[in-house]
Amino acid sequence: MKNSEQLYKALVERILILDGAMGTMIQRYNFTEEDYRGERFKDWKSPLKGNNDLLSLTQPEAIEEIHRKYLLAGADIIETNTFSGTTIAMADYHMEDLVYELNYESAKIAKKVCAEFTAQNPDKPRFVAGSIGPTNRTASLSPDVNDPGYRAITFDELRVAYKQQAEALLDGGSDILLVETIFDTLNAKAALFAIDEIREERNIKIPIMVSGTITDASGRTLSGQTADAFLISVSHMDLISVGFNCALGAKQLTPYLEILSNHTNFGISAYPNAGLPNAFGQYDETAEQMAEQIKEYVDKGLINIIGGCCGTTPDHIKAIADLVQTYQPRKLSAISE
Repeated sequence: MKNSEQLYKALVERILILDGAMGTMIQRYNFTEEDYRGERFKDWKSPLKGNNDLLSLTQPEAIEEIHRKYLLAGADIIETNTFSGTTIAMADYHMEDLVYELNYESAKIAKKVCAEFTAQNPDKPRFVAGSIGPTNRTASLSPDVNDPGYRAITFDELRVAYKQQAEALLDGGSDILLVETIFDTLNAKAALFAIDEIREERNIKIPIMVSGTITDASGRTLSGQTADAFLISVSHMDLISVGFNCALGAKQLTPYLEILSNHTNFGISAYPNAGLPNAFGQYDETAEQMAEQIKEYVDKGLINIIGGCCGTTPDHIKAIADLVQTYQPRKLSAISE
């Protein structure tokens, strides 16, 4: 991880900007089933529209363009297009055998664009965060209301799937692994366990970001943890940051970031949605409105890494980047090279 030294240095010096939503940007292309399939998968046996990770293979120019727009907006860290890049999630499309390639190629695309921007301005190095989503199964909760003890997946099955994804993301050039949108911390612990195995086997340092999601006004994750319980559950790892993303807008996220900030020496990350969804599931919050709410984060000294989740665009990221550049990051004592 030759870039890790630069990453730790940047994290101490300034608030780092994470990119915004990949899905929101992909929607703008209005890709058809044929676009998702491309030539290579034109005879695939199941529908592929909606498999956004696949676009790294069939529409790589679009994914590259999205990354480039976020970097132009000021992002220091861009996420790979791999939110559903496990055998577990890809089973919906019968694409389990493509998982390594999907993650590897997605990381390569992001790395290529980051390298271009870093070369243009070496004083502002850009980093690739390998996106590791939560999968569509949960280790803590039963999907069957009539059988509360039933589990659709085991810890070990999750560990194996996450390990395959993480290895491919690292091989493709990811500087960071981002375990994100965590609604079940047991799933996340399987991912962290897998990353730790890779760290030992390869004898490398792997910068890790962990980001949970508070699902509603109860202040808990879907599997029932409070913000401080979530923090305790992942604090056994040496993380560069812990934080929250998705589900809530910036304003609603503030009290939970305060809890994290008061109880950890890790960096704090936040990438909220562009407000709460409207009746049609759309996000209406403008870049200016979102930046105004994020001002509370920096006024209170809560964050080290800030970006956007659902509904955010390069305009949102630019407004946030412009806002935070005059602020100091939250003080860190646990970052070590």
